[in-house]
Amino acid sequence: MKKRFTATALIASAAAAALLLTGCVAGENQPAAEAAVSTDDDAGIVTQGGELNIDFATYNPLSLVIKEKGWLEEALADQEITVNWVQSAGSNKANEALRANAIDVGSTAGSAALLHRSNGSPIQVIDIYSQPEWAALVVPDGSEITSVADLKGKQIAATQGTDPYFFLLQALEEAGLGLDDVTVQNLQHADGWAALQNGSVDAWAGLDPIMAGAEAAGAELIYRNVDFNSYGFLNATEAFITEKPDVAQTVVDVYEHARAWALANEEETAQILADVAGLDLAVATKVITERSNLDVDNVPGDAQIDVLTTIGPIFVETGDVLEQSQVDDALDSIVNDTFATKADPTIIE
Repeated sequence: MKKRFTATALIASAAAAALLLTGCVAGENQPAAEAAVSTDDDAGIVTQGGELNIDFATYNPLSLVIKEKGWLEEALADQEITVNWVQSAGSNKANEALRANAIDVGSTAGSAALLHRSNGSPIQVIDIYSQPEWAALVVPDGSEITSVADLKGKQIAATQGTDPYFFLLQALEEAGLGLDDVTVQNLQHADGWAALQNGSVDAWAGLDPIMAGAEAAGAELIYRNVDFNSYGFLNATEAFITEKPDVAQTVVDVYEHARAWALANEEETAQILADVAGLDLAVATKVITERSNLDVDNVPGDAQIDVLTTIGPIFVETGDVLEQSQVDDALDSIVNDTFATKADPTIIE
């Protein structure tokens, strides 16, 4: 492992963030030493001690690999930083945790990140973890619904504030329909699939890997459009970026190591996903090889902003954001390419 920087003189301290979420794995919410910040003449801020609170999510395969391999713990060992892993059930949950300072770094879809930034959440994207086709519209086997137009008057499960929800809105608009033409049940992703199975809804705006499992169980994807899926954003709070930029850089470095490893080890990556998500290996393999484009430029920039510029006005139309100016301001400030540009995947050897 490449050595990180060692502290030379303490000049400030900050209390480590307390975990506010449930769903932590065993041993995660243990007390850690208070973080100390020092400066190095060449390196700038150096964090010593304290905690890094970071999420893992089944829709972010790289997070699962990093957690499984223990690479963040290894990279931060010399700085005596405790890594706390918190599971995000969806982009909305990751954003809630970021806003509450329960996590420093969280995984979301780009659309969800823009929504929360537009509504005042102080987050920025520091790395792109994937360009997935992770959302589609799903109906049960044998359904009479075969197109988006057939959804008029129907009950649809979707998790508000996530990519599948915005996928649904775009699909409805393309078909000449609006939210007034359907009834949306705001359910978390797994609950949406359960509702589709028990007949509580007619359709579901699905998310992988749950959606891939549903497809394997006989559910039908009636509408797919990769252009309606936004990128996978790795977001950090502005406070974390400002106070612990060295740790933020380490997170991105490790993510880029994980990307290279996952691309070279697709079978093991799929097995890790299968184990965490409780999927058959064949289903997890489909998610990794067919619907998760990990081989993408990790530096956030114009490609992501172009997609979000299209999605942003929908927030205002649906009342999720009050004014377009808020969206415009968010588009101008959500990207922080500092860390991704300098990413060093050789941090782990």
